[in-house]
Amino acid sequence: MIFEVIILGFPELTEKRLLLFGLMFNIYVMALSGNLLIIIVTNLDASLQSPMYFFLGYLSMLDICYISATVPLMLVILVSHHNHLSFSACIVQLYMVVFLEGAECFLLAIMAYDRYAAICRPLHYSIIMKRGVCYKLLLGGILCSLLHSMLHTTLIIRLPFCDNEINHLFCDIPPLLKLSCVDTYLNEAILFGVSAVFVGLGALVYILISYVYIILTILKNTSNVGRRKMFSTCAAHIIIVNIFYGTGSFTYVRPKSSYSLERDKLVSVIYNVATPFLNPIVYSLRNSEVKRALKNGCRKLFIYKGRV
Repeated sequence: MIFEVIILGFPELTEKRLLLFGLMFNIYVMALSGNLLIIIVTNLDASLQSPMYFFLGYLSMLDICYISATVPLMLVILVSHHNHLSFSACIVQLYMVVFLEGAECFLLAIMAYDRYAAICRPLHYSIIMKRGVCYKLLLGGILCSLLHSMLHTTLIIRLPFCDNEINHLFCDIPPLLKLSCVDTYLNEAILFGVSAVFVGLGALVYILISYVYIILTILKNTSNVGRRKMFSTCAAHIIIVNIFYGTGSFTYVRPKSSYSLERDKLVSVIYNVATPFLNPIVYSLRNSEVKRALKNGCRKLFIYKGRV
């Protein structure tokens, strides 16, 4: 049983620590600001009270929690060289990271279902996606994510460890498996079977099926303007799904023997930093209603400041 772990981070970039710190700190602040702005706008603007923007606000909240679960520790390590962490704190971080990843998988699937209901069942949309239904869908995703994270965390705690140096940026499943003294076949099997197949692939298959129906419905629309509007409402979600699943599959859907932690650290930065950073940018640039709400909010703020 180990009582303390050492997060190695980027030991090969010692001379560029401050540059890397500045870059990550700026991205972190912009990600927090962008997602917080999305939450405020979707809650205060009267025209953005539909289920689509309700889920978008929840996605931004998840992104804030997700990036805050990893990046502050990275920044501390970069600026202070204090890379010692208690094993219990490492497990808490692991639990939060796995939980938030699972919650985002389920949320992306729920958002795909929302788009399906809006485009394929427009006359029944207000009934299908009532606010109570939205809360139940979110609650179901949260409960599944909590159980999913608890399963992995419990299996990790049961492992005996021969080393306490984590050659990574934070406590995650693949680098912790590298420290084990015993065969981790069961952990890898569950990581692939539960995480990759049930959570990740299951949500992705549901998203793909939803978009098959969406595309078929759009193609039946004889109006080019109507087609463009329908595609526009789905474009941002499709981009985010590609970013999230692209980096996530490279990080987790591989056997332990193929892990290259030095190479994977860069992918982890993209997976844990770039995705929360890009979400508000993608949704604000690809969505005319969000852009309009942001412009109205800025205009009201300037008017208020002018009066003060």
